[in-house]
Amino acid sequence: MNALDFSFLTADVLQGFVLSGLLFSVQLTLVAAIGGVVLGTVLALMRLSGRKLLELPAAFYINTLRSVPLVMVILWFFLMIPEGFYGFIGGDFAKSHRPEFSAVITFTLFEAAYFAEIMRAGIQSVPKGQTYAGFAMGMTYGQTMQLVVLPQAFRNMLPVLLTQTIILFQDTSLVYAIGAYDLLKGFETAGKNFNRPYETYLVAAAVYFVICFSLSMLLRRLQKKIQIIR
Repeated sequence: MNALDFSFLTADVLQGFVLSGLLFSVQLTLVAAIGGVVLGTVLALMRLSGRKLLELPAAFYINTLRSVPLVMVILWFFLMIPEGFYGFIGGDFAKSHRPEFSAVITFTLFEAAYFAEIMRAGIQSVPKGQTYAGFAMGMTYGQTMQLVVLPQAFRNMLPVLLTQTIILFQDTSLVYAIGAYDLLKGFETAGKNFNRPYETYLVAAAVYFVICFSLSMLLRRLQKKIQIIR
């Protein structure tokens, strides 16, 4: 290995190669987290409904995706879904950005399985008396969940949801397998252009560490505030 030289990593290089990748990684994390929480909440309610017609499909979906590596799901979805599907949901723009669209859909569907279990645990952490109180006031099951149980469940599980979101940001580097231009791809492209792959991978690792460590510290402060409120 030659002597490491980081002098080529100027502000212009980072802006030209890395910034767009970072923006996509952040966008992918936010969209997949929001979509995963919404779909995961629906799956959690299906599992807790007590109706086999709803419970069994939700359990199958969750257990299947949680048993398969994410990178395999990414590759399957990207290789098996026809191009016409992307044209249907996003026209020519989706076709020209197929890896990015595929990553968003795959991550949302995959993360929903993990968020579903988090939400199920959060819902079960709310005392059943809260549900009975909602029924006693004349609320339906849906109203009780929406107005009484879910707000408390979200508050109980907020630290875990945010922790899973940090893990999700780390996992966005896997879209590299289908050629999506994320943060890691940006660093790799810069390394190839300047023939400095070792330096760019080291800096990429440092950037991921700083971002995830900073978010973890903020999460700790949030947990302390929640404990104080309780």
